[in-house]
Amino acid sequence: MKTLKTLIIIVKIALTSSMNAQETNGSTVTVNIENVLSDEGQILGALHTEETFMKGPGLFNETLKASKGNITLTFKNVQPGTFAIMLLHDGNENNRMDFEANGMPKEAYATSGEMELYGPPTFKASKFEVTNEDLEFSIRF
Repeated sequence: MKTLKTLIIIVKIALTSSMNAQETNGSTVTVNIENVLSDEGQILGALHTEETFMKGPGLFNETLKASKGNITLTFKNVQPGTFAIMLLHDGNENNRMDFEANGMPKEAYATSGEMELYGPPTFKASKFEVTNEDLEFSIRF
């Protein structure tokens, strides 16, 4: 009898947890990636905060097979806050950006917002606000 009561309690906790998980939906951030130049490799996309921007993985990270032309990447359940998107066409699938001897990137990359012609992207120029509404961006390599 004690085992049955324990089992019922465990099932109730599991059901409550799964119902609560469904209620914590955030916004969806959809990124239409334009001008993918080849089918080689993968597209790495990351949704960053100021603390993670240009320092490592984002809070949300997605990988898509590269496909020449336009593709779409989606970040789901994003809670309100200030974010920036970073994209990389990782042609050799080594999960990082490769550089020329002079320090220039070998692979295509892009961010949300305005990119400077010289120097690395900045969070300030790339940031946007997520509220309780879904967002959609078009970003061109």
